[in-house]
Amino acid sequence: MPVVELREWERIGAHSHIRGLGLDERGKARHVGDGMVGQEEAREAAGVVVDMIKEGRFAGQAILIAGPPGSGKSALAIAIARELGEDVPVVMLTGSEIYSAEVSKTEFLTQALRKAIGVRIREMRKVYEGKVTEVKIEYTTHPLNPYMRVPSEAKLTLETRDERKSLKADQEYAIQLVQLGVEEGDVIQIDTDSGRIVKLGRAKGEGAGFDLEARGREVEVPSGPVAKEKEFVYTLTLHELDVMRARAGVDLASIIFGLQERREISPEIRARVDREVRELIKQGKAEFVPGVMFIDEASMLDIETFAFLNRAIEQELSPIIIFATNRGITRVRGTDMRTPHGMPLDLLDRLLVILTRKYNAEEIRKILEIRAEKEDIDLKDEALDALVDAGVQYSLRYAAQLLIPSWILARKRGSSIVEKEDVEKAKKLFANVKRSAEYLESMKGEMIAE
Repeated sequence: MPVVELREWERIGAHSHIRGLGLDERGKARHVGDGMVGQEEAREAAGVVVDMIKEGRFAGQAILIAGPPGSGKSALAIAIARELGEDVPVVMLTGSEIYSAEVSKTEFLTQALRKAIGVRIREMRKVYEGKVTEVKIEYTTHPLNPYMRVPSEAKLTLETRDERKSLKADQEYAIQLVQLGVEEGDVIQIDTDSGRIVKLGRAKGEGAGFDLEARGREVEVPSGPVAKEKEFVYTLTLHELDVMRARAGVDLASIIFGLQERREISPEIRARVDREVRELIKQGKAEFVPGVMFIDEASMLDIETFAFLNRAIEQELSPIIIFATNRGITRVRGTDMRTPHGMPLDLLDRLLVILTRKYNAEEIRKILEIRAEKEDIDLKDEALDALVDAGVQYSLRYAAQLLIPSWILARKRGSSIVEKEDVEKAKKLFANVKRSAEYLESMKGEMIAE
């Protein structure tokens, strides 16, 4: 039977191609850079915000990105997060999500805010690390089944570039060695504090052995002593720490299968977590990592929510809050006030507002080319022209949404390249907003109305 390589399932998101703001060393926006296209002024403004955040001079402020639909507001928020760092927590919300039946609005927002605040923890741990040059597992009879043998202990030899050491491990370690399939030539790490073994990969020059996955995980043989003190750096969010503290109230099935429903966390637990984190920071073992909470459709929020967020912005522990909206002058939900973007004036007064504009034909073309490359779709020039025309006439979103249907139609006629006829057929099958409105107008006598 042949060995078949399994391809990992991957979902390509609408903004998977965004890697940053695409700015040069002087903070000037390149027309095309890091997956971003156009919107130079907005990107340069976002770059200034990123510098303010990195220098710790953004306290008590937030950002509003305002512009028409499909003008790159979400892309800009994601680019800001990418610029801040890989381990910066990012929470993406829409204004309608806070109206949940499971928890109160304030609890939902508190959890979201704490999910967007990271704690980078540094910890020194004693480990044994090296290439396995010899491994021997001892077995014994299972205490409940005399016909079954289980690992009882293990003897192994680890080697670095500078030292060689033989170790004897108890049953817990022996079971892990068997489960991980550790063999000679593997590079492993044994954490004596947690009792956990990690298989780092296959030593270079040792071949794949029996582990086919190790072929792509070749690593260098470590240097220095086998037993060493090593610093581990990992980032957790405040919400994750809250849940860990509140875990005593979680049922066994939820712990085993991860079926944790959204539930209220007491203020006492959060206060305890905050004290512990501050103590770690004083000891130099941790640091805060302010993340990004992006709230799209901000005009959907009501006056109570705006008041809560207005106060949250002033807190010592607060992420970077980015609002986005495509609304003009409209009513603040829960009041009779009409304000710009449907947001209270006292909150608007403390926001840095970044404006986005509609993309032109050249920018739409480049964005579609990037999306097609990301989706691994080949387009004829005429097909790309037809998509650009749809983007200019209707919207960028509509044009981008036609990419996959056009590709499917091309495959159905036996071609791997999308041509203009595929795009035109997709446009006929899937109506745009204008066509849909015209249809409703023509059918208003037959459609149900209020």
